[in-house]
Amino acid sequence: MSQENALELRGVTHRFDGFTLDNVSFDVPKGSIMGFVGQNGAGKTTTIRSILNILHNDSGTIKIYGFDSVNDEMKIKEDIAVVFDELPFPDMLTPSSLEKVLKGLYKKWDGTRYYELLDRFSLPRKKKIHDFSRGMKMKLQICAALSHGAKLLIMDEATSGLDPVVRSEMLDIFLEFIGDEEHTVLMSSHITSDIEKIADSVTFIDGGKILLSGYTSDILADHAVLKCSEEDISKIADEDIVSVRLCDFGADVMLRNRTVSEENYDGYVINRTTLDEILLFYVKRNSGKEWR
Repeated sequence: MSQENALELRGVTHRFDGFTLDNVSFDVPKGSIMGFVGQNGAGKTTTIRSILNILHNDSGTIKIYGFDSVNDEMKIKEDIAVVFDELPFPDMLTPSSLEKVLKGLYKKWDGTRYYELLDRFSLPRKKKIHDFSRGMKMKLQICAALSHGAKLLIMDEATSGLDPVVRSEMLDIFLEFIGDEEHTVLMSSHITSDIEKIADSVTFIDGGKILLSGYTSDILADHAVLKCSEEDISKIADEDIVSVRLCDFGADVMLRNRTVSEENYDGYVINRTTLDEILLFYVKRNSGKEWR
């Protein structure tokens, strides 16, 4: 029996002047956290806007818990919570006055949960949002997002620019959110260290195209960096190589299959790698004289 998906994208394409979201497909299993990783301008926000039906795509389909994101939009909109990189609430409000607005918008609004989260994050109830720091504003968005019974939480670069302590608090909340295996998180970020800590799976995007998608542990286990001289690069089969970075002391070769490579290239130093390095080697391949 296949695992149920909270989110499914199939062939999603949207053409702009100078940029195309190109045939994007990936799944986010229910009850999991997926990291959606790419450099700025890679297509992360465009993909999220497509999921939310803010953009009307040229082709492709998106399903959320089995419902079509366009035809069934009204059925699923309360099942989705979104935290943006910029606060969408009027900054003249206080958290208390904001609660009065939000409880009129959501059928399943839980005021008790909202105030519990405010207290957990030490957010003042009567202070104007205008006077909040960026970290406090992000925390407030999360309080609102997790208080209306949503099953899918979508984060659009919400942890960027925050200090490590605040980011750690947020990551803890996300792990709690998926604890019952009914809730799901899609976390867009270019901070791969956060993704590596909590994401069950990861999808890399660059230039509007999906580079790689799979379970985080598998991607980290499969990839590795082989160190060799520039002359020895020719001894490595092309199909084993993601890309090569030349440096003063030789070459770093990103390999696709660590296990096979350790058997085939005995005698070379082969090191484990990180999501940050994997993204770098996929994005930079053939990009200049230092990259192949």
